[in-house]
Amino acid sequence: MFDGYTFTELTSILAMQGFAGLILFSVFVLMALGLAIIFGQMGVINMAHGEFMILGAYVTYICSNVFSTYLPSLFGIYFFIAMILAFITSGALGAAVEWGLIRHLYKRPLDTLLATWGLSLILQQLYRSVFGAREVGVTLPDYLLGSFQLTDLVEVPINGVFVMGLTILITVGVAYLMFRSSWGRQVRAVVQNRDMAGAVGINTDKVDRGTYALGCGIAGVAGSAFTMIGSTGPTSGQLYIVDTFLVVVFGGAQSLLGTIASAFAISQSQSTLEFFLSGSMAKILTLLTVVGILMLRPQGLFSLKIRR
Repeated sequence: MFDGYTFTELTSILAMQGFAGLILFSVFVLMALGLAIIFGQMGVINMAHGEFMILGAYVTYICSNVFSTYLPSLFGIYFFIAMILAFITSGALGAAVEWGLIRHLYKRPLDTLLATWGLSLILQQLYRSVFGAREVGVTLPDYLLGSFQLTDLVEVPINGVFVMGLTILITVGVAYLMFRSSWGRQVRAVVQNRDMAGAVGINTDKVDRGTYALGCGIAGVAGSAFTMIGSTGPTSGQLYIVDTFLVVVFGGAQSLLGTIASAFAISQSQSTLEFFLSGSMAKILTLLTVVGILMLRPQGLFSLKIRR
């Protein structure tokens, strides 16, 4: 697999693929954070999570066109406004879906899987009807274009560095919200013992709705970040949903640290193997490795003690 490469070339390739893996890691983390919050607390298998991500991507696309056409003098800040709007739009849709659909299907995991899968198909067709079947892209501000030249053979794209910085900020924010805020304490109480949390006065229905909205809102921000590294189409979210579920299960559904660790391991292995092998073979080897580890440790890399 490494035949024909000098040591210098091999080092440069591993460095470039390692950084590409970090960009993929950033998207995985942003997607998996929302999914882990929803799946970890509520036990809901949200097959429409990718469509919430794409909703955020389309919101960013609309903002890009609006600012470039009507507010060109403010085009440099459009992406930050787009992220806020993507979070609000995806979060609001998530709250509406939880109220209108998910809350009627709690403790019925197969039904939630089928219902959210149907929702994903509806949203895909809606995106196709509104934006067309062709993929679209956004125009990036000038300060996000270009790359940093680290060595003669290694370049780091500026937009990739921005996406990683955004991921760090959001991860820190979610960690603070979950472990330092009063709402986060309520969420963790519901995760550990829902009946007891309700008995001490916590409105578990309200916590569930807020949790679902937060998870979908984070997916919307992931969609904004996604527009920097790929084009957006009605079915683009389905390309990441399987990998995202793999990240959540491998890391441990209730563990923020496990989500980050598993996202890093899976993204780095896929990015490196895809250079030397085909993309499908890289996914197969990664999946087989994860399945083997889960056979030895079915609770994932990290897990919380939960009372049932």
